[in-house]
Amino acid sequence: MTSYRRSRIEGGTYFFTQVTHQRQPWLCTDVARPLLRAAFLKVREKYPFAIDAMVLLPDHIHCIWTLPPNDSDYATRWRLIKSDVTKQGASVLKLQATRSESRQNRRESNLWQRRFWEHWIRDDDDFVRHCDYIHYNPVKHGLCQQAMDWKYSSFHRYVAQGIYSVDWGMEQELMPLFR
Repeated sequence: MTSYRRSRIEGGTYFFTQVTHQRQPWLCTDVARPLLRAAFLKVREKYPFAIDAMVLLPDHIHCIWTLPPNDSDYATRWRLIKSDVTKQGASVLKLQATRSESRQNRRESNLWQRRFWEHWIRDDDDFVRHCDYIHYNPVKHGLCQQAMDWKYSSFHRYVAQGIYSVDWGMEQELMPLFR
């Protein structure tokens, strides 16, 4: 079995990208959103974490989580979230994507990509860059004209807290995510 090198910093803050299987665009549907919300709430009860920023796009999620002190187990949280959404919603979503022999042997559904992208947030500048990336992502993908127009994002919370202005991201150049 492949061993993936992942950062495991107790109490760390992490940026994640989780993609749907074959990039199927089901995440923003009226069925999927409540399933995701319920799964996040359920997992956070047993395995707490803060959601610092998040954007939900049709075929992927970007988010920043901060784990509690003495805890670095984000993989279990993702596994539980994905499995809960799958258990509660696979039959309702009725996705038509094919499953490889490997997926069938592992009894994996056709909802999620097997792996996720993770990046440990190293400092405040890194945090800001990743928040900007998250909140600008719907514009980057052509889903809206400005970040304020995308309703499945923590951008609105950031505006309410005075962190961003309503017109943020329209004219200023964003810092590159990875230097």
